[in-house]
Amino acid sequence: MRRRSTSSASGNGWPAMERRKTILICDDEPALRELIRASMGDGFEFAEASDGIIAMELAREVTPDLVILDLMLPRLSGLEVLARLNDDEGLRDVPVLVITAWNETREDVLAAGADEFVTKPFDPDDLRSAVNRLVAA
Repeated sequence: MRRRSTSSASGNGWPAMERRKTILICDDEPALRELIRASMGDGFEFAEASDGIIAMELAREVTPDLVILDLMLPRLSGLEVLARLNDDEGLRDVPVLVITAWNETREDVLAAGADEFVTKPFDPDDLRSAVNRLVAA
């Protein structure tokens, strides 16, 4: 997987600055994307997609450190996005956290290739914990 360097050589004797992790949030509800951003705090960079096609375009453009993916997306479902991420050599190692109100079982979503599963409505602390586990891995 292509990972961007987490630091840059400063050459001035000072420690290199660590790069902030990038999270791609894929949900068609602007209010939910805002809630996810607010739940994560200031320690991350964010890219946002309102449908599955945009999600794939942004994933290829920014190579995020984590994808938070709703299953009910227009134009390309979350499950289709998940399959495409897993098939893409440059993105298959990017962890995916599925967040959905669907009645999918955790086992089904994990079997489809997700790394973690959170149901809507979610507890911000639970979401933050899952994100921190995935980006630290």
